[in-house]
Amino acid sequence: MLGGPAETCGDFDMRIARDGTWYYRGSPIGRKPLVKLFATVLRRDAEGGYWLVTPVERGRILVDDAPFVAVAMSAAGEGQARTLTFTTNLDQTVTAGPDRPIRVVIDPDTGEPSPYVLVQDGLEALIARPVFYDLVELAEERMVDGRRELGIWSGGMFFMLGRTEP
Repeated sequence: MLGGPAETCGDFDMRIARDGTWYYRGSPIGRKPLVKLFATVLRRDAEGGYWLVTPVERGRILVDDAPFVAVAMSAAGEGQARTLTFTTNLDQTVTAGPDRPIRVVIDPDTGEPSPYVLVQDGLEALIARPVFYDLVELAEERMVDGRRELGIWSGGMFFMLGRTEP
């Protein structure tokens, strides 16, 4: 499953909200260093569940969307040579590329995009709306199978952000 300790403690009564706020027993955890510490032991299992795994115990936590939020982005270079580096709400930095892809999920009911970047081992950061707008500003159109796609280059890969035609 996850490796680590055999002692499973069930649910830890912790939740990570869509905005990246961590809660314990319904109250926000206000100390960022403590949240960063918890994030170092956060794991995701094959079924998509989230766990805090320490050397002596593990327990399930709830994650509303993604455990992290990309709150800033910097771009270097242009075109295929561009690199995009994201900073999360917990001060992690990740450069998008083959090992750290960007993906966009479109809500089938609202058509609203939810963009993500992989931070580590199945743990993603939801890309905050202002950062997504910055991505779109840098994006370029290209034709793929007769359809126009809007996307962005980073780390030698082209990541589709959306289609510009149905």
